[in-house]
Amino acid sequence: MQKTYLFWTGILSVLLFVITTIIAGFFNPNYSHLSQFISELYAVDAPNADVIRYFGYLPSGILIIIFSFLAQKMIPKSSSKLIGFLGIMVGYGFGTIICAIYNCDVGCNPKFIDPSLSQIIHNLMGMVTYLIVPFSILLIAIDSRKWKNSKQYTLISFIIFAISFTFVVVLNLNLDSPYKGLIQRIIEGSMLFWITNSAFYFSHKSYQQI
Repeated sequence: MQKTYLFWTGILSVLLFVITTIIAGFFNPNYSHLSQFISELYAVDAPNADVIRYFGYLPSGILIIIFSFLAQKMIPKSSSKLIGFLGIMVGYGFGTIICAIYNCDVGCNPKFIDPSLSQIIHNLMGMVTYLIVPFSILLIAIDSRKWKNSKQYTLISFIIFAISFTFVVVLNLNLDSPYKGLIQRIIEGSMLFWITNSAFYFSHKSYQQI
């Protein structure tokens, strides 16, 4: 039963995030997935911002927290896996929730001119998420080498760390890039793929605790 809960919380968290992003972009004809940040979909001036925040991204964050909690319970005790999943829980789970509650100013205030408290909290939480999550995945990848039937899972986790970390660096060096939306989606997509892969791995009958 725990495997079933873990699987569906992981899968639904990803589906909610992805579907919300697609639908929100569809209902905002002036929005570009290529050149705009995801946060701009639910900025103060965005269409249906509150619906997007509270019925899309916020529940996705809650599901990520539950998924991370259940996943770490299934794994043999170790400090690295505990820190890793705590990082996913705080960085991606609570990070998504906080960013949904504290949305950014009109147009997400790219020049950061006289930002509101909500904008400041949003930006700081986003920074924390991108600093914590890639290295949390790395810690879990390192720990997973000790698990049974984990060769493919470990390899994928190392690859996801490399992709997410690389593009976090690229994004921070190119915040004014006309492709910043695409760069951010590569980061988010890699993290969401890792959650999906983890959901399948931990729910698969071949997974066994050591």
